[in-house]
Amino acid sequence: MAAIDTNGPVKIEPAMRTLKLSGHVGFDSLPDQLVNKSVQNGFVFNILCIGETGLGKSTLMDSLFNTNFESTPSPHNLPTVKLKAHTYELQESNVRLKLTICDTVGYGDQVNKEDSFKAVVDYIDAQFEAYLQEELKIKRSLPSYHDSRLHVCLYFICPTGHGLKSIDLVCMKKLDTKVNIIPIIAKADTISKTELQKFKSKIIQELQANGVEIYQFPVDDDSVSDVNGAMNTHIPFAVVGSTDFVKIGNKTVRARQYPWGTVQVENESHCDFVKLREMLIRTNMEDMRDKTHARHYELYRRRRLAQMGFSDVDADNKPVSFQQTFEQKRSAHLLELQQKADEVRQMFVQRVKEKEAELKEAEKELHAKFDKLKKEHTEEKKRLEELRKKIEDDTIEFNRRKAQSAQSTHTLTLGKSKKK
Repeated sequence: MAAIDTNGPVKIEPAMRTLKLSGHVGFDSLPDQLVNKSVQNGFVFNILCIGETGLGKSTLMDSLFNTNFESTPSPHNLPTVKLKAHTYELQESNVRLKLTICDTVGYGDQVNKEDSFKAVVDYIDAQFEAYLQEELKIKRSLPSYHDSRLHVCLYFICPTGHGLKSIDLVCMKKLDTKVNIIPIIAKADTISKTELQKFKSKIIQELQANGVEIYQFPVDDDSVSDVNGAMNTHIPFAVVGSTDFVKIGNKTVRARQYPWGTVQVENESHCDFVKLREMLIRTNMEDMRDKTHARHYELYRRRRLAQMGFSDVDADNKPVSFQQTFEQKRSAHLLELQQKADEVRQMFVQRVKEKEAELKEAEKELHAKFDKLKKEHTEEKKRLEELRKKIEDDTIEFNRRKAQSAQSTHTLTLGKSKKK
């Protein structure tokens, strides 16, 4: 016989219900969905090319994307630096790319190069500002908005073999917090391999000594960490571009022909063009886009919102909402407008009073002048009356004397007649 517990009711544990899946759930297809959506929308990539006129910027772009972009040679006598951006629609397989290439026309051609970088900085900030204004709109259209923010800056270094110029260091220092900078030694076929390695080492030393941060290929992804880590040691890339094709053996390749031989653009023993193309387009293009948005644009956005007076915390370091900050700014702005209106009103009243005082003073002067003229007129009239009276008296006296003279003459005539 089983023992009965008299301390309380018996607690019965419910049985665990187990359900069997009838099929595959399918959220592992999210990457495929993202890929399909991205391919459908297309991609955007913007490149800024900085370098002196004649270093082969346009030629390198043609070589990188295996096409011929429209470009016109730039003169060396431009007074200021101008930036020209051209957008192209490219397609490879079923992937569409909207590519924007921005060139610095006249960079380094001025005698005074002090403000050569200013136009570049202003252009980058203008693209950030345009995107920020689009974000701040009430009715945004970011999916269809053409993102013109620059994702990478290819800085072309003149192949002197003696290190960087002052304008190179100053410009890169101004831009390292605004864009991903990849230094490039242009026309590397003009330097021997031994000089080229020394030149690369000297460039890196000068960049580190001046605190210039250049773009480093990411090594946090295991799939590309080894390749990117190795490629970071090759920076700056020594490249050669060409629009000419030369037949070597059974293949037609991009190359530059010289009297002493042929430089093949895509031959890794001749230059680093293939390495640059691999790192820039095939491996790290998306990382540059992400870093532009998450780092450079975010830094600009934070600074601009701080200039507008917005902050995440108040004076007591307590969180504050965007709406609260907006209401405070709105109240302060309305108060400032009211103060300005009062100042303008007071200024207007003051101006009116000053004008009334001027008019009264002018009226007083006019009255004084009128009284003076009236007095002068009265005196002149009195003088003329006295003169007229004097003339009349003189006329009467003249006529009287004339009559007397005529009478005397007549008496003398009569006396002579009697004598005869």
